[in-house]
Amino acid sequence: MAGCPELSFNVDHGYLEGLFRGMKAGILTRADYHNLTQCDTLEDMKLHLQSTDYGNLLSSAEDLTVSLVDSKLRENLVAEFSCLRSNALPPLSNFLDYITYSYMIDNVVMLITGALKQRDVAELLPRCHPLGAFDQMAAVGIAHTPSELYSTILVDTPLAQFFQDAVSESNLDEMEAEILRNKLYKAYLESFHSFCKSIGGATKDVMCSILEFEADRRSFIITVNSFGTDLSRADRSALYPCFGKLYPEGLQLLARAEDHDQVKAVAGYYAEYKIIFDDPEPGSSFKTLEDRFFEQEVKMNTLAFLQQFHFGIFYSYIKLKEQESRNIVWIAECVTQRQKSKIDNYIPMYLGAK
Repeated sequence: MAGCPELSFNVDHGYLEGLFRGMKAGILTRADYHNLTQCDTLEDMKLHLQSTDYGNLLSSAEDLTVSLVDSKLRENLVAEFSCLRSNALPPLSNFLDYITYSYMIDNVVMLITGALKQRDVAELLPRCHPLGAFDQMAAVGIAHTPSELYSTILVDTPLAQFFQDAVSESNLDEMEAEILRNKLYKAYLESFHSFCKSIGGATKDVMCSILEFEADRRSFIITVNSFGTDLSRADRSALYPCFGKLYPEGLQLLARAEDHDQVKAVAGYYAEYKIIFDDPEPGSSFKTLEDRFFEQEVKMNTLAFLQQFHFGIFYSYIKLKEQESRNIVWIAECVTQRQKSKIDNYIPMYLGAK
């Protein structure tokens, strides 16, 4: 496939690529967002969403709440992904499995954190993301150390391959759970990056760029969140994924950073990250660091659709729909709380008609 993808790609994957390129046209437009922000109630939002590709998604709900809207949007995304996965052939099926691993990691850490807070597993399981579900989830909370978690529960799951550097005898507390999350994500991203490189062709070009951005984002966020904690420079450095535009010089600088200004100085060496850390222009609305990374992620996932014969569009479609769901939930929260002054603080996407 790497040598001449147009000759072989469509044999196994052309139908699904065409299908999802068509589905991408259903992403909400600028006009859709304008109409949603003018709504006064969730019922108004439901009526407008009926005129989009969401159709009757919310029509069966009588007492609409923001959590119900969020749940329905997630169900819709899971249904689309399940349809894609059930029709995929290798290596696309393996690629799609990699997408689900990040949700598995988040589910495991959420269950561990919930168990530490004495929360009932029956209460936590419905909050787990369906794309990251696996048979042994209910037993995750009984583990006391990462080593025990691996040997008794996760050894037979797809996450086992990412536990090589995460196994330790330290007792699990909330800090250790977050460190475990970052160690698993590091191994996961490195493995996913290597897999995409092995596929070659446009998939390698598109996905390696997206995953490198994700690796760099995690490195920046880990660094910023470590300030004021007991995490040492060496421990922080061990959590950085070993690839990306920051690797290796930028990561070495981040490991030595002691405050936000020093992190900003590191970002200043990279044009794509400098704009994220730059101070906002006078009169512009305040945006968190997370929001700025989300905006850059949307741009990269949009650009993925400009190339053909690659798997990146499936990853990008899922990520764009996730961001769209977050936007709708944000608008719904503002509508229910009568916070119209903040309703436009969603991440702009506008991939369709202007």
